[in-house]
Amino acid sequence: MTQLKTLTLSAAMLCGSALGAMAQDAIELQFIMCGGEVRPADQAVIDQFQIDNPGVTVNMEAVPWGTCQDKSMQLAAAGDPVDVAYMGSRTLRQLANNDLIVPVTFAPEEEALYQPGVLKTVTVGGQYWGIPHAFSTKALYINCNVVEAAGAECVAPATWEEMIALAKTVTDNTDAAGIGIAGKDFDNTMHMFLDFLYSNGGVVFDADGNPAIDSQQTRETLQLYADLLPYMQSGPTEWERDQMKDLFNDGQIAMYVTGPWGKGQHNAEINQLIVPIPHGPSGPSGTILITDSLAVFKGTGNEEMAIKLAKALTSGQAQYDLDSSWGLTPILQYEKMGIAEPYYLADPWPVFVAGISTGGPEPLVENFKDLQAVFTNMVQGTMLGEGTVDELVTQAGVELAEVK
Repeated sequence: MTQLKTLTLSAAMLCGSALGAMAQDAIELQFIMCGGEVRPADQAVIDQFQIDNPGVTVNMEAVPWGTCQDKSMQLAAAGDPVDVAYMGSRTLRQLANNDLIVPVTFAPEEEALYQPGVLKTVTVGGQYWGIPHAFSTKALYINCNVVEAAGAECVAPATWEEMIALAKTVTDNTDAAGIGIAGKDFDNTMHMFLDFLYSNGGVVFDADGNPAIDSQQTRETLQLYADLLPYMQSGPTEWERDQMKDLFNDGQIAMYVTGPWGKGQHNAEINQLIVPIPHGPSGPSGTILITDSLAVFKGTGNEEMAIKLAKALTSGQAQYDLDSSWGLTPILQYEKMGIAEPYYLADPWPVFVAGISTGGPEPLVENFKDLQAVFTNMVQGTMLGEGTVDELVTQAGVELAEVK
């Protein structure tokens, strides 16, 4: 297993007395953990870190998602930053552009351990600005009970055409909708659309960071939504993805896209099939790649020690324990680290791992709400009949160009 290089405390040991050295060695790292709880796997690392680094105290504050990111950013903007915060990687561009966090470097052997594409989720301007600590991909869930009640065979649709045909069969032959699609003014409406866009070879920004949503691939993806509209749940603009599980559990939809946590949220009596997101006419099956990261804030005087803590939490066995206990898509390629039978070899994990190499990142912008609105306007425009596919995608290109 790769061991990360140890950083040292330097100047403190040059003091004239042992008492003076101890005083300078005393470091308090302020740490905000979004989510409202500290996972046992993380706490074990923190406890060991304090033992291994005498004089270092880690003051952890678990804050609910609804307020934690704003709190971390407001403290930094006010000149009183915490040392480390666990946050959604979507915040990194705003923090970096405002000079509130420090860039992170990885040794080549560290970079090589990450799953393909993961580090793109923390890259702004050619630099890494966070250390990924939680990772999710998506798959298509099928309620085989509903599909078979419609007289169809419950098998994975490989293409969009096959998915549309299956959704139609269910809608025509049962009281259920063929598929659940998110259309509410919420972030996972964008995420679900990107699952399909990335399964059609599309991108939001090109390799140089230029807007690239005004494309054939986007038009084909929006046309998919138009084709699926007759087979969606009633009033799709009122639904977000996380509400789909209730429809799925009640047998009111036959399919929807969600993450690996979906399996445990569904009723035990449902015969569910978990399969890759079907691919469109212009690309292979993919998925959105979303990470939460540890960001190290600038101006605390403890940046070096904070990076050391962040890397301890996100490397080797520590990260493996978090991924496997939390039920996350693996961030690292643990087989390269000597773990012979990593948890993600067992079903349904191969489905969630398979799309990583062809997936795309959650776009990093400073104004996330503006980005979200680009996709919401396009999706809702199709659902409400407020424009043609071509008109809506063209308008999305104009709106995206104004997003910072």
